[in-house]
Amino acid sequence: MSNSNPFGSEIQAQQIVDTMSQLKGWEDRYRQVIQWGKKLPVMDEADKQEQVLVAGCESSVWLVLEQVDEAWVIKADSDARIVRGLIAIVLAAFNGKTSKQIAEFDLEGYFEQLNLINHLSPSRGNGLKAIVNTIREQAQRSL
Repeated sequence: MSNSNPFGSEIQAQQIVDTMSQLKGWEDRYRQVIQWGKKLPVMDEADKQEQVLVAGCESSVWLVLEQVDEAWVIKADSDARIVRGLIAIVLAAFNGKTSKQIAEFDLEGYFEQLNLINHLSPSRGNGLKAIVNTIREQAQRSL
């Protein structure tokens, strides 16, 4: 895997916060999340193996993490448009970061700033937690 951000420098966590804070209403935020999901590179079918499926997600979510030097390179994909967007938001925060940076990142504060969690269905919220927990658990093992 390449050590670069899957979006290049196009989508960063602070840019996501800034963009979402300018949008009015949940519908506009929802559309923006889907747009970010469209920018997420599609994972090769060969990488979509059973062992990389994230447990606890209603939709299929594949997650592959590789540590290159100190930084984590993360590839992820889903069969659901909104979930792809949520993955993009998570990867903007975690991809290319060290295990220590991942552990210290205030993800709850990040999502609070995005004003998203209250608008997600319980199953989407649980799936999002499962994705984040999978990344954090793997990063934690390397500390």
